[in-house]
Amino acid sequence: MCGFAERVPVATALERLLARVAPLAPESVPVTEAADRVAAVEVRARIAVPHFPRAMMDGYAVAAASTTSASETRPRSLSVIGEVRAGHAYDGSLVRPGDAVRITTGAALPPGADAVLMAELTDPGRDGEVQAVAAVPPGKHVAPVGEDVDEGAVVLHAGRRLRPQDAGVVASVGVGAVAVVRRPRVRILITGDELLAPGAMPEGPRVVDSNSLVLHALCRRDGAAAVEIVRLPDDPRAIETAMREPADLTLVTGGSSVGPEDHAPRVLAALGELTVHGVAMRPSGPAGFGFIGPRPVFLLPGNPVSCLCAYAFFAGPALRRLGGRSVAWPERSVRARLTRKVSSPLGRTDYLRVRLTPDGDGWNAHPVMLSGASILSSTTEADGAVIVDEGSEGHAEGDEVLVYRYDEAS
Repeated sequence: MCGFAERVPVATALERLLARVAPLAPESVPVTEAADRVAAVEVRARIAVPHFPRAMMDGYAVAAASTTSASETRPRSLSVIGEVRAGHAYDGSLVRPGDAVRITTGAALPPGADAVLMAELTDPGRDGEVQAVAAVPPGKHVAPVGEDVDEGAVVLHAGRRLRPQDAGVVASVGVGAVAVVRRPRVRILITGDELLAPGAMPEGPRVVDSNSLVLHALCRRDGAAAVEIVRLPDDPRAIETAMREPADLTLVTGGSSVGPEDHAPRVLAALGELTVHGVAMRPSGPAGFGFIGPRPVFLLPGNPVSCLCAYAFFAGPALRRLGGRSVAWPERSVRARLTRKVSSPLGRTDYLRVRLTPDGDGWNAHPVMLSGASILSSTTEADGAVIVDEGSEGHAEGDEVLVYRYDEAS
C-alpha cells in the first residue's frame, strides 16, 4: 500500500481525456426516431414547405380584384363555382374575376385564385352566390410556396441535438431518414466483496451498492444507448475478463485507489494504458482513466459522492462527446451568494455541495459538506454543487458563486 506519487490537475486530466475521445460513427435512423439524437451531417429540404399556395383561413378562394371596393353597404356578388378541402385536389374550372370557390384551411388554392376571402367577410347571396362585404388584397390569407422552408434550404446542421420540433421540420421537407451519431454502449463494472445488489437488506459487514443506480441513470441522461451492469468480486482475474469485454465506454467503480484490493488500475495498465491515476480534487482524488485501444475506461472511487463527482468531471463529458453531445455540464446553473466562508488549498479542485434558498430575486447557497465522500445523503440534502477551481483559495461569505443544480437540465 502506498500513496499517489502525484495528483494530476483536473484541467490537465480533462485535456488529456478529450484529446482522445471523438464522436462515434454515424448511423441512419427513421425520422420518426430522430428526436433527441445528434445529427451527423446537415440536412437540406428536398421540397419547399408548403409546396403549393395554401389557404390559411376557411372561406372562399377568389381573384382579389373581384372584391375591390366591397363593403357591408355595397357588397359584391360572387358566383360559387366549386369547393376544395385540405388534402383534396381541386377539379373545377379556372377561377375568374367574379368567381369564388369554397375552401378550407390548408387546402391548395385553385388556379386563378390569389386570395382567400374569410367566411366572416361574406353574407349569403342568391342560390349559387355569395356576397363579399369587404375587400381583400392579393395574397391575403394565402401561404405562398416556400413560406415556411425553401427547397434546398438547410433545415438541420451537423452536431445539432434534435428537439421534437426539429424532427417535425425534417419530416415536413420529405426526409425519411437522418444520419445521426451512434449512441454509445456502456458497461459498468461494480467491484467489491462487500457489496449487495440494490433491493437487498444491509447485513453484517456488507452494504448495498448504490453506485450502479446513480451511474445507470446518469449514463442514460447523457445519451447512452444501452447500459450493462456487471457485479464482480475483488478478484483481478474477474476484473480483467470483464474489462476486456467490448463496449464504447467502460466504468469501473471501487478498487480504484492504491490499496491491496485496488486491482482495477493495475489491470487497466496491463491491458492498455493508464493515462491518469490520482487527480488533484476533493472528493474523487483516487479517480483515474485510461484506454484499451480507442475505448476509454474510467476508474471511479467506490465512495458514492466520489463516484458521482468523478463521473461528472470525466466520464460524463467523454460519454456525451462519444454520442456527439456537448461536453459542458448538462445541469442548469444559477448564481447564488454563499452564506459562509469556504476554504480550499491552491492546486486542488473542490466539489462543494450546497443547499439553495430564495433571497428576493436571487438565491442563497448554504454549504452542506465539502468532505465526506461516503455520505451520499449529502447530495439529496443539497440542491446542487459549486466547483472551487484549483486556482482559488475558496470563497468568502457573501461571494457570488455558480451552482450546478442536480435536478434541472439546461
